[in-house]
Amino acid sequence: MEMTREEFIKMCGIMGLSLPLQASFSTDGKSKPNNNFRTDFSGKVIIIGAGAGGLATAYFLGQYGIDFEILEASETYGGRMKTVNDFADFPIPLGAEWLHTNPKVFKKIVNNSSVPVDVETVGYDRTKDTVGVWENGRLEVSKLVDSDRKFVNSGWLDFFEKYIIPSVSDKISYKTIVRSVDYSGDQVILNTSAGDYQADKVVISVPLKVLQDGDIKFQPELPSDKSEAITKAVIWDGFKAFMEFSEKFYHTTTSFVINPETEGQKLYYDASYGQDTEKNILGLFVVGKPAQDYISLSGDALREFMLNELDEIYDSKASSSYLKHIVQNWNEEPFIKAAYLTDHENWRRVRTLGKSVADKVYFAGGPYTDGEDWVAVHAAAQSAKTAADEIVK
Repeated sequence: MEMTREEFIKMCGIMGLSLPLQASFSTDGKSKPNNNFRTDFSGKVIIIGAGAGGLATAYFLGQYGIDFEILEASETYGGRMKTVNDFADFPIPLGAEWLHTNPKVFKKIVNNSSVPVDVETVGYDRTKDTVGVWENGRLEVSKLVDSDRKFVNSGWLDFFEKYIIPSVSDKISYKTIVRSVDYSGDQVILNTSAGDYQADKVVISVPLKVLQDGDIKFQPELPSDKSEAITKAVIWDGFKAFMEFSEKFYHTTTSFVINPETEGQKLYYDASYGQDTEKNILGLFVVGKPAQDYISLSGDALREFMLNELDEIYDSKASSSYLKHIVQNWNEEPFIKAAYLTDHENWRRVRTLGKSVADKVYFAGGPYTDGEDWVAVHAAAQSAKTAADEIVK
């Protein structure tokens, strides 16, 4: 019987374990200073997408001294690490929020022992924190069992802006939409909204939905197993919201029972947890089919829907203490289009998504991994290291 990512995460949580770190960050398990990297490859690499996978790929290639350029369709970097800093007195992550593995991963991503890495995170307290489970109009409360960690007054985007982006930012071309990738000749030719680009190799680091919708054409077409994996992959819709209240009436987390569980996830959670704040910020994370309830609404109707839902769970305490809210509909982001690859995907399909093609076309990012783990930012960084190492081998 094959284990999905969701089942693996649950097992780790039950056993009190963090998700394992992958050895591919370095060959000896230790970070190395930049001047120790060696390669015979001297060509140019173009990276499509400036999300976590694309930025990390550029960073690792830079450590090898490889010439690279990043083409980003939108006006900014970060992708689903999108963050706002003016809603509360701490960063609000509209996308990637938690650390799903051991904090040692930060040093492994920086991959340079001469650089001091300082990122503060906090784990949940299994002895005090409570979790609610809402099912059929009833709330069951128990102790929280969770191995994830929260960033303290920072987030994934802050980590990238401090350690990764400074060395790659001047190589990013924004508002450059890639329409096609021709890898039929000695050089890879990319046709974009800003003209044609040429490189020796290309790294695809766009959201999987972009490939699934055929927004980027390939010449020749991608191998049949790769095309089939892209076509059959299940990608969840995605929505997040953050609400400020004058009082804290909610549990650390309140999850909803989704049947079948393969259709998605839904969770209200204390977004202020571990932060240096007195504000009561409640987050809503919902992916898959349940996200449609929120994506289909806007304005006052959406606000009232969320408050009515919380009032039912918490005895009308939400509406009476509501102050303001902010929402993020990931389906509406034109160059992202959804949340992410389902946690229930077959690991073999994920591994196929991550495989390179013809020693010219490489893939890096959350869905393009070795099948051990996927979606999370640390998994995207791991896949970026794998792609960079394969390019320069």
